[in-house]
Amino acid sequence: MVTEEDRQFLWDAYAPDHQMRLNLGIRLRLSPLLNNDRRRIELAYSLLLTLPGSPIIYYGDEIGMGDNITLKDRGGLRTPMQWSDEENAGFSVAHPSAMYSPVNDDEVFGYKRINARSQLGDPSSLFHTVRMMILARKRHRAFGRGNCQFLGPQNTAVLAYLRRYESEDILVVQNLSSSRQSVSLELPEFPACLPVDVLTGGAFAPVSRGPYALGLDPYQYLWLTLKPLSQPIP
Repeated sequence: MVTEEDRQFLWDAYAPDHQMRLNLGIRLRLSPLLNNDRRRIELAYSLLLTLPGSPIIYYGDEIGMGDNITLKDRGGLRTPMQWSDEENAGFSVAHPSAMYSPVNDDEVFGYKRINARSQLGDPSSLFHTVRMMILARKRHRAFGRGNCQFLGPQNTAVLAYLRRYESEDILVVQNLSSSRQSVSLELPEFPACLPVDVLTGGAFAPVSRGPYALGLDPYQYLWLTLKPLSQPIP
């Protein structure tokens, strides 16, 4: 639980409309919660999939589904899965009046615009990005089984930590702010290592014995496996 002061801050920041609130919490899906900002949504998934614990993704959030806060209680989060742009979002062939819950048909998050079929055909879609992250997490056991060492850089807008398991070391660096940030990280255990991006395969400058400097765009996240320079890069 959070303090009353913290709860009011969260409500003011993420649920300014009282219809967005339920009891002591917030009844919004991920995309509306983050103003449908693709960068922030991806950053949220980066946090979910790289921090310790078992990640859970609510159906439809992988394609950026919205909600309907005019429906009672938690019904606004339980609208039919948006499979396609066909009638009833491809969820059912029943007459719309027979549906237990109406499909979301608003201009921003409605099924005509947000649906699984269209995202499956778009390599740049949120679905494919989340899928890529999940596959990377499954390939690297350090995310699911490794320990977590927070690095605590001076720039508090940047969250950085090491996930380590057996012989695998992964550096995760995430810019939590809406502006470009620079950060210096102390990595004394990894001299002469080459950071390689887990998600893209791109290599960064080798780690030296001094602080390791990185620049990050707004809400940028990096998953960097630290490989000794003597070890071949796949």
